[in-house]
Amino acid sequence: MDDVSRKRVDLESCPPGSNGRDVALFNLAVALRSRFKEGEKFGDLDEAITLLRDVLQLRPSGHHDRSSSFYELALCLSTRYNSQSTDADLEEAVTLGRAALELHPPGHPDRAVSLHNLACDLRKRFQKHARMDDLKEAIELYRAALDLRPSGHPDRSSSLHGLAFCFSNRYDSQKAVAYLEQAVILGRAALELRLPGHPDRAASLYNLACDLRKRFQKHARMYDLKEAIELHRAALELRPPGHPRRSSSLHGLARCLSDKYDSQWLVADLEEAITLGRAALELRPSGHPHRAVSLHNLACDLRKRFQKHARRYDLKEAIELHRAALDLRPSGHPDRSSSLHGLAFCFSNRYDCQKAVADLEQAVTLGRAAVELRLLGHPDRAVSLYNLACDLRKRFQKHARMYDLKEAIELHRAALELRPPGHPRRSSSLHGLARCLSDKYDGQGLVADLEEAITLGRAALELRPSGHPHRAVSLHNLAYDLRKRFQKHASMDDLKEAIELHRAALDLRPSGHLDRSSSLHWLAFCFSNRYDSQKAVADLEQAVTLGRAAVELRLPGHPDRAASLYNLACDLRKRFQNDARTYDLKEAIELHRAALELRPPGHPRRSSSLHGLARCLSDKYDSQWLVADLEEAVTLGRAALELRLPGHPHRAVSLYNLASDLWGRFQKYARVCDLEEAIELHRAALELRLPGHHDRSASLHELARCLSARYDSQGAVADLEEAVTFERAALELYPPSHRKRASSLHDLAQCLAKHFRHQPIAADLDEAIVLEQEALQLLTPGDPNYDISRCCLMTYFRMKINPEVAIMPPRATDAPHVELRQVVRGLVSETLKTMPTRLLHTHTGVLCNKDAQLSDFMGSQQYSQLSSSCRRCPPDQRAKLIHTTISGYFKFVMFSHRWGEGEPLLRDVEGHSIYDMSSKGGLGKLQAFCLRACERNYLWAWSDTCCIDKDSSAELQEAIGSIFAWYRRSALTIVYLSDIPNTGSFWTSEWFRRGWTLQELLAPRTTLFCTQNWSLYKNFLGSNHKTDAIVMEELEKATGKKPQFLTDFSPGMDDARSRLRWASWRHTTRDEDIAYSLLGIFGLHLPVLYGESAEKALGRLLVEIISQSGDISVLDWVGEASSFHSCFPAHITSYQTLPLPRSPDTDEQLLGMSWQPSLSTALRKLCRSLTESSLPEFINRRLTLPCITHAVTAVRLNGDNPLSPSYIYRILASGLRPLEITLPVKLEDAAMKQGALQLVRPWHSKLLSPSANLDVTTEKQLLSTLEGPFHGLLLIQLPHNEYKRIASSTLIVAQPVDSGSVVQSEVRTLNIV
Repeated sequence: MDDVSRKRVDLESCPPGSNGRDVALFNLAVALRSRFKEGEKFGDLDEAITLLRDVLQLRPSGHHDRSSSFYELALCLSTRYNSQSTDADLEEAVTLGRAALELHPPGHPDRAVSLHNLACDLRKRFQKHARMDDLKEAIELYRAALDLRPSGHPDRSSSLHGLAFCFSNRYDSQKAVAYLEQAVILGRAALELRLPGHPDRAASLYNLACDLRKRFQKHARMYDLKEAIELHRAALELRPPGHPRRSSSLHGLARCLSDKYDSQWLVADLEEAITLGRAALELRPSGHPHRAVSLHNLACDLRKRFQKHARRYDLKEAIELHRAALDLRPSGHPDRSSSLHGLAFCFSNRYDCQKAVADLEQAVTLGRAAVELRLLGHPDRAVSLYNLACDLRKRFQKHARMYDLKEAIELHRAALELRPPGHPRRSSSLHGLARCLSDKYDGQGLVADLEEAITLGRAALELRPSGHPHRAVSLHNLAYDLRKRFQKHASMDDLKEAIELHRAALDLRPSGHLDRSSSLHWLAFCFSNRYDSQKAVADLEQAVTLGRAAVELRLPGHPDRAASLYNLACDLRKRFQNDARTYDLKEAIELHRAALELRPPGHPRRSSSLHGLARCLSDKYDSQWLVADLEEAVTLGRAALELRLPGHPHRAVSLYNLASDLWGRFQKYARVCDLEEAIELHRAALELRLPGHHDRSASLHELARCLSARYDSQGAVADLEEAVTFERAALELYPPSHRKRASSLHDLAQCLAKHFRHQPIAADLDEAIVLEQEALQLLTPGDPNYDISRCCLMTYFRMKINPEVAIMPPRATDAPHVELRQVVRGLVSETLKTMPTRLLHTHTGVLCNKDAQLSDFMGSQQYSQLSSSCRRCPPDQRAKLIHTTISGYFKFVMFSHRWGEGEPLLRDVEGHSIYDMSSKGGLGKLQAFCLRACERNYLWAWSDTCCIDKDSSAELQEAIGSIFAWYRRSALTIVYLSDIPNTGSFWTSEWFRRGWTLQELLAPRTTLFCTQNWSLYKNFLGSNHKTDAIVMEELEKATGKKPQFLTDFSPGMDDARSRLRWASWRHTTRDEDIAYSLLGIFGLHLPVLYGESAEKALGRLLVEIISQSGDISVLDWVGEASSFHSCFPAHITSYQTLPLPRSPDTDEQLLGMSWQPSLSTALRKLCRSLTESSLPEFINRRLTLPCITHAVTAVRLNGDNPLSPSYIYRILASGLRPLEITLPVKLEDAAMKQGALQLVRPWHSKLLSPSANLDVTTEKQLLSTLEGPFHGLLLIQLPHNEYKRIASSTLIVAQPVDSGSVVQSEVRTLNIV
């Protein structure tokens, strides 16, 4: 019998009216309250309160035990308030406590208890209503009780603890540090009295930890936080599972670890904080008074983890938790503003990630609501002002509404006032205000805004010393503003400092850092700007290198990828303009096109991409004279100009460049309409380039040139006089050292000479002579413009001697030799850009670089014949004659072979004739190859042994990226099969099993195979083995490739898996080369990183294939998984397995297929899901893969083979027929758990029919496809909703049960690592 039962028996023995009934009632109430404390059965507590009310009636005023009844009833009501938060209970407890205290005057043995308990209830009422009078009285009562409980008193610790709690509450309200210090001192004293084993030790540990955390938040002393964590851990040990206060300890420890993460950025602290926060939340179910605070704080920690790892599911969960907390904090709740603020922050973060405008609008709305609740004086008003300002700035960046930016600046200024010097968040406000003012400068061009932005940025940086988590962003943004000031004032000090700051930021953003690409991008921009000013090639090379690194980090899908593509393209164009390397211009065009695709109509930067692409195409036209390039440049230039309306800062440059392209088209076709429009556009550009503008001279010069041309066409002297005026003005703006001064001098001289011809004024001709003489002094012999100026000067002298001599501008008919030589040199240079860097001269055996090749041609008999022929042939046939002669002269032969011992390298043959060297080893093979090429009348030959400088990583990278194109452009490829005798069959040659020889087989259009003794295979008499039917049949047998691939192969990613399978039977000396050897076959460009593992090289190749093509067939392989990614193989040999064959359904099969109309609706729904599924993509080594998923419901081990280590598993999956797989190792225990596995069919929307409409026939075709067997992937679920492929060592062939299971399939997009 328990105590309550015994007390009930005692009560039954004391019926109403009998003596002692009040005592029996009282004792039963006390027993019920004690049992409530053990099990929290509210029935016990309610009954105790009822009994005590009866006792109170039996103990009227004056009764000696009436005070005990007051005390006990107050205690029960206070306890019920703790659980149910009913105000009436607390009010009555306070009233009864006061009554008890009145009955316990000074000297009464129970006065200290009454003082203590009344103080406790008043403190609770303060926590409810925040009335300082209650807290003040509670402190006085606790002090009085403490005086009555001297050192050694058993209840002294309770008074110390309660008084510490009150001082802590008072600090929370009034922020007086003295109150917090008092709380810590009293808390320590209480803890010293509550030794291990004391029932209330955990409470003291917990409260002291909370106060130490507050002191840390005030003073940022790490030892306070460290001690708080230790105390919380000790309290948690004393509150095991089931303890009613365990959730408080879990929550308190989580908050401390979260604070520690904020200070030290140790991810382990954040992970533990989240784990503890989840555990606390589980113990605080719906209805718990502290559930809202747990929801809120767990959401905050998940958002922090999102900011660290960018895992969207963390942010999604944080939003859900903040919403739940907000629902529990209705209007009027003191913490509602915190939930509004936190939820706004999450929506803002999600906008940053996904760019959904609705999220940003939500963030602004919630942020405003938080600010409205955090009035002046609220401790968190500054942070709400700051965050709302940040979101308004984001909205300005999206919509360019100046009022958003203006309000953001006002809010940042208000927040800054609330964060005076010394405030821990002052640097954030300084930085945020600086960013807004920088944006305002971009919009309105007010220098004062930029100056203030720089001043504030410097102040923020000073507050963010080395080690500060946000130092890198301050360095970056200050550098950004200094670069803007450089662009405004051209002060090199600003640019120099910007470069130093960007470098410092880059050092703080190591590989893997989310913002590293930004530092690379803007540092590249600064180097590019410095190159523009100082023309130091090293700066341009640095800009290109950094720009490439930024592009590599900004993979498809990155919001700033377009900007990096655009800037890198611009720098490559600059390098082309400096070095005239065509591949730079070609790559720049490709990058501009890629950027343009990412900037669709309506994009604010679209005009820049249109303009940049137009400039590159215009440059290409200047080099190669392809009219299509000029036409596209004009079209793009017009599109850019339409987007750059009057007032646009770059309108003048678009007007100028479009005019220049129209001038080029006029020179090509002599259409006056082009010239007229060019003049109008140049005039419009000149109006925008006022005196002092750095490009005004260019506009004056080009307008003068156009007007001079119109004079030539129409004879209007006004045009010529205006041209003279403009050219004089341009010349005044060109200083003696300017690169265009010579051109301006020459053009002005031309105009004056024309004017002299019209009206013979001697002064005009004399001035023309002086100007042309100055131009000659600025030019050097060998420069084509030197010869032109010299010819003109001679003409002017002849005109002066004999005024009847006509003006003869140096056209092709006037100076044919000078012009022809320059034209030919230019065309030869362009031809050589598409050829290997070095070639062997087959007549001399000497290795020649491009300069030597050019010199060889210019001194050749072919050039002499060309020069003579050009003088005789009609002008419209000269270009064709020149191109035919040059292309014929520079036909070259490529060599394909297996490397052996003693292969000659570049350093071995450079400066020597190979015919004069020993014929041992590889040199003999090289000599024989060159002789075969020479025998076939080819002058140039290339071998991978000696024609590449393998000590130069840049040249090796370029060669690997170009080698497929070289083989494709070659006139002939000679394949030497050193292991095949003259009578042998070549399919046994090792050449067919080497990695690099695959592209050497596919790329050339003309190939000859030579056997061991250098005779042609099969004693072939033709010029191309690929045209011989017998040889082609053997080639098909040797390689397993269809004839069309052997004769007309196109690089690209069509049917990528087949191309990987071709390579899977081949090998290379360096393992990583197997991936690099496929770059040309797939038409890809990747950095060649010798020293990386073969797995990583193959992984990077496969990532690029999926990223660019979405081809999921590359996931169909069997073998060991790569450490790079679980869906990639460790070795290319894993692609040797044939893909699952699928024969197309015939019309008869489809007609005979049973069809249930009821399937149609479900099938259409499935088809829509498949069509709308996202494309496969890679982000940070995570594969986002659309799949048809089948949850594995059971995995059973059927048996193992004792003779060989293999295990047979029977797998049941929803919607699939049962299947068995055999594995070399056992599945891990985690895989055997229910719900752990998914068997999936990877999907790409292109697998569907192109037709968007389903009819009965196409429905049957789709259903037939999905009903068939497929190669499945077995995935195991990991934490955070990620998956990993397992069991890749066996082929998994799965098949749906029937049509019904097909239409019920689930389409999901999974994240696989």
